[in-house]
Amino acid sequence: MTTNYDAEQIQVLEGLEAVRKRPGMYIGSTGPRGLHHLVYEVVDNSVDEALAGYCKHIQVTLNADGSVTVTDDGRGIPTGIHPRTGKSALETVLTILHAGGKFGQGGYKVSGGLHGVGISVVNALSEWVEVTVWRDKKVHKMRFERGLTKGEMDIQPYKENRTGTSVTFMPDIAIFTTGIEFDYNTLAGRLRELAYLNAGVEITFTDNRLELLKSDEPRVETYHYAGGIREYVEYMNHEKQPLHEEIIYVQGERNNVEVEVALQWCVDAYSDNLLGFANNIRTVDGGTHLEGLKAVLTRTMNAIARKRNKLKESDSNLAGENVREGLTAVISVKVPDPEFEGQTKTKLGNTEVRGIVDTLVGEALSEYLDFRPNVADAILEKAIQAFNAAEAARRARELVRRKSVLESSTLPGKLADCSSRDPGESEIFIVEGDSAGGSAKQGRDRRFQAILPLRGKILNIEKTDDAKIYKNTEIQALITALGLGIKGEEFDASQLRYHRIIIMTDADVDGAHIRTLLLTFFYRYQRSMVDQGYVYIACPPLYKIERGRNHYYCYSDRERDQLIASFPENAKVETQRFKGLGEMMPQQLWDTTMNPDSRTLKRVEIEDAAEADRIFTVLMGDRVAPRREFIETYGPKLNLTDLDI
Repeated sequence: MTTNYDAEQIQVLEGLEAVRKRPGMYIGSTGPRGLHHLVYEVVDNSVDEALAGYCKHIQVTLNADGSVTVTDDGRGIPTGIHPRTGKSALETVLTILHAGGKFGQGGYKVSGGLHGVGISVVNALSEWVEVTVWRDKKVHKMRFERGLTKGEMDIQPYKENRTGTSVTFMPDIAIFTTGIEFDYNTLAGRLRELAYLNAGVEITFTDNRLELLKSDEPRVETYHYAGGIREYVEYMNHEKQPLHEEIIYVQGERNNVEVEVALQWCVDAYSDNLLGFANNIRTVDGGTHLEGLKAVLTRTMNAIARKRNKLKESDSNLAGENVREGLTAVISVKVPDPEFEGQTKTKLGNTEVRGIVDTLVGEALSEYLDFRPNVADAILEKAIQAFNAAEAARRARELVRRKSVLESSTLPGKLADCSSRDPGESEIFIVEGDSAGGSAKQGRDRRFQAILPLRGKILNIEKTDDAKIYKNTEIQALITALGLGIKGEEFDASQLRYHRIIIMTDADVDGAHIRTLLLTFFYRYQRSMVDQGYVYIACPPLYKIERGRNHYYCYSDRERDQLIASFPENAKVETQRFKGLGEMMPQQLWDTTMNPDSRTLKRVEIEDAAEADRIFTVLMGDRVAPRREFIETYGPKLNLTDLDI
């Protein structure tokens, strides 16, 4: 464990000037995602203190004025004079990009975040930042405005022997022009995740925005999980029926790489759910740690199957997707020098990690199952059932596989394709029924917009095995039209025929149900497609308001009421409620819903993967009791009506 953490260990790489000019380079965007990223950067510093063994409690508070405070009981940012900058280490860390204790071998063994970019970027993109450090029986305070130091450091004696850091910042509305209001649920999901990944760390999350809460009391939640990722798997499987009660847990360290894995198979699940983390960052695009886990699971289970005579010598090996059917797993690795790949930097590239995961998990899993033959048999029986179901579905799968995405003649007959062959500019609208499909086909821009009408409701694949999936005509049409591979195979974005897959359904209960079934299909069949941002939801208008020769489109009841209220009291107004897309003229559909210059699209994003998985299980799975409980709990709050449970 490293103990020296002084001014000398803060290394300086470059200045801060570019951050305010090009904020997207540092936080991804200046929309809601980038805004919330600021909080994660500050929290990551506190978590890094916890990883180093110095911090037990982190407090995150949304203040009434819109600012955020993150306080920890770590060692406190060093306050001595930095030998290179001549400024205090605290001011150096806050005002100079790439200044931090995470570059050399002195401050931290492993760390997440952006390696010292974090807190200086937060400072640069905030209207103001106030930092308090408790260290050496003193309390140190500094204020910054838009990245610049305001005044000298205020140092006062402090009687208690307290250590730690508190950072309060107000995001700059000049940077985040779409708004600086934080979403409680978005932050709660990430903080809960961090608490699961760092067993024993307590994170308290408080919302003091009483006016927004419409409450006299602040909202407070505490995340503290002594069981760490074991409790994470338990949380995800809460509504499922486990195949074995005890969660299999592996922990080990090799060549300074720490590995933690938690595994549990479930009876009532046909797909796997593997979450990978590297230094607390969710690796949505996978990486070497997940590759190692998949390889060792397949090899180990096949070896045990042969050993226990579940497979004969002449039998083929169980495939990876057979072994993983029904599996929920979390793998968390801590790597001293992580290499992240991919456009979003969410794929772990360190080649040595694959072998380390393979060796550690292989040894531990084999030993665990040798002593628990009943658990091994239950897992193997489920895997063999999956293998047999896959064989039964093979012909249907091969039919789909043969329909090459490069040969337009094999595409579904009802698909109205676009003329462009560039997936980057092409988009496909998935619509319900021939009526809406007709309007969409006439209203579209044929150059880059394709239309795929579906008849009726597709299968709910949450509770359907592969054999039925591949025999379903509508699902075959979807798989072939989009250029998807086979379920369970690695998602290959280069085979995708359209980079915007847009669900466009009616604004009624049936339309919402079809949209949910489609989202379930994408999430369970090729979840990487959702994670990588290819799936969208169209937003057609609910109303057309006519007053004289002018007409307006409204997308919600509230928007309609506000528009009508803006007219003179005696104005003659006609309101048309669109029950379905088929009621709209092609030109109306183009103007309101399909024209890239005037439409609104919602990109489907998964902020909290564990919660998303749980909700899909509750609402779309076989078990009625959890669904009824969910609706009874949340229905009155959300004013849910017309729900079929």
